[in-house]
Amino acid sequence: MDWAPLSLSFQVAIVATFLATVAGVALGLLLSNKRTWGRDLIDAVTTAPMVMPPTVLGYYVLVSLGRNSAIGKAYESLTGSSIVFTRTGAIIAAAIGSLPLVVKAARAALEGVDPTLLKAARTLGASPARAFFTVHLPLASRGLIAGVMLAFARSLGDFGVTLMVAGDIPGETQTAALAIYDAIQSHRENDAAGMVAILTSITIGALYLVNKLTAARDAN
Repeated sequence: MDWAPLSLSFQVAIVATFLATVAGVALGLLLSNKRTWGRDLIDAVTTAPMVMPPTVLGYYVLVSLGRNSAIGKAYESLTGSSIVFTRTGAIIAAAIGSLPLVVKAARAALEGVDPTLLKAARTLGASPARAFFTVHLPLASRGLIAGVMLAFARSLGDFGVTLMVAGDIPGETQTAALAIYDAIQSHRENDAAGMVAILTSITIGALYLVNKLTAARDAN
């Protein structure tokens, strides 16, 4: 079995999860504020990748980040490389696909924190940023970690959006999910079965830990 696609999948998933976590927590905080204008619309847009067909989502990303787009041209002028059909494209595709999981978990976890504790921190002189990082975020940490773990599992197994945006280039953008598809097409069932077993084990392990974290949070 070729371990390169699995190694690439982990590299992509780690960076994509980090990006999704930063953006997801920020969006979750925004959506947890009832005074946010257009909150329902923002929630709908950020949730859309969960239910949108991967090819449709991939098309939007491809058009938005392609070499003819403003973002694509700006990125290429700065780096000399395009976003699409590169490892960067694979990371962005995985991050966009996993972002809704972090947003949903972050919003629920942040809304679950007792607002009187935040008011107490502000009364004691803490700035909004300090109250968030020292009180709000730690108290919501279990729910946030659960969302991050789900996002990692989702990033690790992304197929449709990655194929549309990054292609299936061995050694460059061929992640484990794409390698499994190629192995099946080439009648290399043993290679496919090995990667399937590893990805399945990681996914089940992540879901098990998420259930444990959720149960512990509910118990508190």
